[in-house]
Amino acid sequence: MLETLSAMDPTTIAAFAGAGLLLNLTPGSDVMFASASGLSGGPRAGIAAAAGISLGGLVHTALAAFGLAALIAASPVAYDAIRWLGAGYLLFLAVRTWRATPDTGQKTGADSLYTAFRRGFLTNMLNPKVAIFILALLPQFTDPAAGPIWHQILILGTIFAATGFCITSGYGATAGLLRSVLGRVSATLNRITALVFGALAARLVWE
Repeated sequence: MLETLSAMDPTTIAAFAGAGLLLNLTPGSDVMFASASGLSGGPRAGIAAAAGISLGGLVHTALAAFGLAALIAASPVAYDAIRWLGAGYLLFLAVRTWRATPDTGQKTGADSLYTAFRRGFLTNMLNPKVAIFILALLPQFTDPAAGPIWHQILILGTIFAATGFCITSGYGATAGLLRSVLGRVSATLNRITALVFGALAARLVWE
């Protein structure tokens, strides 16, 4: 793997990293989810959700490297099944967050961080569009002369996940700070979070 990395064109890697930063700076589903998690649970929850999302991205990268993402793309039934599972999970989170109260709706400490991390990971994993996006983007920056393509995809995917975590966690932490400032209206922030989760579910179904 290190030999492949050393053989890859530094200019290509830099261009890919720059493209990744620009793509992640544009608010999308991942940013919206991390921000909503921050609003719901505070800055650390927003960062934990971003970490879960990044891990999900790494798993999608592995699937792309070993060809499983192509199988999902070629099977409408599998694609739709994963898409509906993802929408259902987001809807479940929306209902649960809407019903939560400031006193009983939020866990504290490690439990809260693990919950945010798990939710971010599952939301990303149950979005087949992420798999298709990675499958379409990463191979464009590979070169057969640099080494095994699957090595290069894993390397590029790791870079993309790292840049994504930096940007997404920033959004999540900022939203969490907003909750800290507006702690007295935490019930309202829970409702806003629930609406964001519901909107993400609808987007996954209808786009």
